[in-house]
Amino acid sequence: MMVELDDNRISDSVLRIVVMASGEGSNLQALIDAIESGQIENMRIEALLCDQPGAHCIEKAIRHGISSHILPAPQKLKRSSPERRSYDERLATIADSYKPDFIFLLGWMRLLGQAFLGNFQRKVINLHPALPGTFPGTNAIERAFEAFNQGKITNTGVMLHLVPDEGIDSGPVLSVVEVPIYKSDTLSILEERIHSVEHREVVKLAQRLAYNRGLEEIQDREMREAQGAQGTQDQEILREKESEHASRIDIGI
Repeated sequence: MMVELDDNRISDSVLRIVVMASGEGSNLQALIDAIESGQIENMRIEALLCDQPGAHCIEKAIRHGISSHILPAPQKLKRSSPERRSYDERLATIADSYKPDFIFLLGWMRLLGQAFLGNFQRKVINLHPALPGTFPGTNAIERAFEAFNQGKITNTGVMLHLVPDEGIDSGPVLSVVEVPIYKSDTLSILEERIHSVEHREVVKLAQRLAYNRGLEEIQDREMREAQGAQGTQDQEILREKESEHASRIDIGI
């Protein structure tokens, strides 16, 4: 089910995206490739925010002319600490300077507090390599693989969800896909399969955002399509009943 965002308004013809990432940046690259190839129209990645100096996502962004900001943070920050709030405020100031329509967390490995999230209500979207309610936090793929080997699960998944608060991978779900795990899998094979699904789903959601001009429009469109499909189904059932009734009359029943 899609999530309605009543207060989201797209200010011009191009959706402005800020990406936040901490590592390799393969999902960032998938988004860049889809935009540059025309697979996604009317979307522009304005900036990358990264908390890890030397992360490969920075190279990818610079190579494609995307403004990059590296903001290292102390390794251990308590949620309520002034340092944590100050760091989140710095992130928010930089992100807000690009006036983003959405912020994509694509492998961002740090929890965000309200000092950041409060500035971007219903605009922050996180990618997580697990099904809703399972394996929140870090090392989700490894934990799913271990659970499979213990006979606890038969599949895992990928989801994209809104980030309204400091809950860990628990916001309203925008899209979810199950990913099977096979007995012949190694951890690296499962990781490759999940990353492939991640790339596809990030691009699909971005396409929907750009095409529908926001998430509330996605919901409205899908509701109309569902209602149309139900109406068509009802008409078919009615025609079948009328045909059955006519047949009974013809044979004198």
